[in-house]
Amino acid sequence: MSATWYECKVKYRKLDETSGTQKVKTEPFLVDAISYTEAESRITEEMSVYLSDTEEIKITNIKVANYAEIHPFENSDRWFKSRVSLIAFDEESGKERKTNMYLLVQANDVKEAYDNTVSVMKDTMGEYTIPAISESPIMDVFPYFSGEEDDMARLEKFNALKDSVPVNLEMKEELEMADVLSSEEK
Repeated sequence: MSATWYECKVKYRKLDETSGTQKVKTEPFLVDAISYTEAESRITEEMSVYLSDTEEIKITNIKVANYAEIHPFENSDRWFKSRVSLIAFDEESGKERKTNMYLLVQANDVKEAYDNTVSVMKDTMGEYTIPAISESPIMDVFPYFSGEEDDMARLEKFNALKDSVPVNLEMKEELEMADVLSSEEK
């Protein structure tokens, strides 16, 4: 199952390391969620760890992020957005076609981000280029599953939430007939 990543902008009080005072900051975070509602719930839960009991957060924006994949790396502290162009040959026109996808890669600098992107793409069968890498404003990424064994409770919660979304694939004949008749009248 592919993950849907939501970029959540959160306004909260943060300790400014240079001056030693509390300042109000608005920073983007990434969460893996099923819906906007769950993204809001998850970012609130994840951010509560960093706040004291009296402090509050304000979620100013939630949007679907356009990252195809997220790749954390050990001993890295910043996130970089890598644009990867997949190159395909169009047999009908005889031209090359490029399809862009965006990866979020963790690294310490742009060169390391490039190296990490190349290592992520090394098993790719087709040709690709990396036309752009830029530092992302994303402060942290909160995946649904970290891959650790204690995630079983979270996995059960995820499956229960996923199963609660109604999926009705049955076709109701009277509604289908009404659709057909209304389209014929137009």
